[in-house]
Amino acid sequence: MLRIQARVGLPTTSDRIWDQIENLARWAEWNPVERDITGTIAFGGKLSFVEQMDGLPPRQTRVSVVDWQPRAQLVWAERRGFLFNTVRYFEIEEVGPESCVFANGILLAGLRGELFHDRHRRALRDATEAICQGMRTSLDL
Repeated sequence: MLRIQARVGLPTTSDRIWDQIENLARWAEWNPVERDITGTIAFGGKLSFVEQMDGLPPRQTRVSVVDWQPRAQLVWAERRGFLFNTVRYFEIEEVGPESCVFANGILLAGLRGELFHDRHRRALRDATEAICQGMRTSLDL
């Protein structure tokens, strides 16, 4: 299993960050990668969106929420094909009263997941970093 992750420190509360995550209708304001999202954040909930990473064609996808905790994390999984599974996540770690670390990442598993990682490592890294920057910008920090 391979992981690509980006993290950013944000001088704000976990409530403010979670408000951005749980409001699917407003994801376009901070998330340049998962666009036009619909669905439900709940255990077993389904999310549909268009995945858009630089250098790759847009890809319509449907994923399953496998874990979530308000003000802490959202995790979803997708079987992308034979020998290719992904897990995506957003995490919020409180480090002080008005200080958090926001992280997002992707785990790639299976032989085809490893090959995808090798071919598109830069696009994956840029995507996770863009999400962190988008969160910072959307919170006016």
